[in-house]
Amino acid sequence: MPPVRPVRPTKHKGLPLVTLLALAACTPRADTGPVVVAAIGGDPVLADPARGPLDTPARLMLDATAQGLVRFDATGQVEPGIAERWSVIDNGTSYIFRLRAGEWADGQPVTAAEVVTLLRRQLAPRSRNALRPFLSAIDEIVEMTPEVIEIRLKRPRPDLLKLFAQPELALFRVQPPSGSGPFRVIARQRRSVLLRPAFDPARAADDDAVEPSPAANVRLIGERAARAIVRFERGEAALVSGGSFDDWPLVLATQIAPAARRFDPAAGLFGLAVVNRSGVLADPANRAAIARTIDRAGFTAAIASDWEATSQILPEQLDSSAPPAVPSWSQPPPEDEPTPRARIEQWRTANPGEIHLRVALPTGPGGTILFGYVGAALLTLGIYPERVAPDAAADLRLIDAVAPYDSGRWYVATACQPCSEAATNAIEAAREADSPRLRAQQIAVADAALASDVAFIPLARPLRWSLVAAGLKAWTGNSRAWHPLNHLRNDPN
Repeated sequence: MPPVRPVRPTKHKGLPLVTLLALAACTPRADTGPVVVAAIGGDPVLADPARGPLDTPARLMLDATAQGLVRFDATGQVEPGIAERWSVIDNGTSYIFRLRAGEWADGQPVTAAEVVTLLRRQLAPRSRNALRPFLSAIDEIVEMTPEVIEIRLKRPRPDLLKLFAQPELALFRVQPPSGSGPFRVIARQRRSVLLRPAFDPARAADDDAVEPSPAANVRLIGERAARAIVRFERGEAALVSGGSFDDWPLVLATQIAPAARRFDPAAGLFGLAVVNRSGVLADPANRAAIARTIDRAGFTAAIASDWEATSQILPEQLDSSAPPAVPSWSQPPPEDEPTPRARIEQWRTANPGEIHLRVALPTGPGGTILFGYVGAALLTLGIYPERVAPDAAADLRLIDAVAPYDSGRWYVATACQPCSEAATNAIEAAREADSPRLRAQQIAVADAALASDVAFIPLARPLRWSLVAAGLKAWTGNSRAWHPLNHLRNDPN
């Protein structure tokens, strides 16, 4: 018997979209039905990444319906997307991609010329794509043949494929919004879409292609964390995706089995960026006093017992020429050094008046717990804290971000918001470095400068969680904290 393959979607005569969605909601955890995924965030719309950052439902929607040249598999490793193979030549400064046969949602073939146009648009100067600042090494993207494109670099970038596997670099058609799969939208309701495997001319021969089973479909819902968690607890969803520290306390208030609670070994940054370097925050010694006073271990334990605190920006050496810099404020202080409280009092003597600091944090229960610990530390120092919204004007702002690729430059560039001239120059020098050795040296310089400058106060690594039903055997925790909708069941057919 030939293997089951996706085929071109057929029309469901007589069934309105609402009815299709209602049918998809039935027996969501049965192996014969669609996988119901509740993603924490807004509507699962197909949004243009050139217009700004996307939340989890929009990223999942983009990844599911508009794959890029390459994409991530269940383990966070790079696998083919619309490119069937690729090669790296010229000492890492040229990536050549051969495209496989693919189709857009309207049935038109994917061509190298259109792929080049779409990628250039995401990397254009006016694009607000979240990854564009980390792709400045790209010199040009050209069509070599109707099936082959070349990406030429000014400097070698060994992590380029991991960036191109991110949903932000999906091949996205703006008018009408569409992509080349691996799914197609077959029904939509407010905050919910029903997805079906797309016809794949490269992987589905006409003589053995049959209709995909309902188990191959995915119903994607975008909603608040509390609703998603309740939906899972009631058995109405097989997966909750996109959880962070801010909403994890909600899970602890449920009866959801521990086996269903999964964590990713996420790599990235979680800490407070000093975004206003005036007043009491103008002095690195004052910033160090604040960093030393925060009980980061107490905070992480209050969220999750095995969530480890950290005081370093880099999680490991990565591509730096030196191990992660250890800030002096994280070490036992010399006997003659003033206490953090005495240090702030000295500053207050020279600058009379009350000290107020605005702390930008998310609005959920995790953010409330974090504000409790940060606020307590500030009050201990005689500083009055004020909690503000994540996007409001602030003095300290939480950065909670998963690294899109494995380079120390991402960490130092993301932590610099802003930072000292020495750190800024080193970050720029690392970007412009024409050899891995020089790049590694400048990353190490930037890391040390950031630690000395106390421009960023590390607290931990990002906490990312999911709720996973037993039937989703392919779900795998990974450092990207990314779980593609086409890699949830080992064999849905």
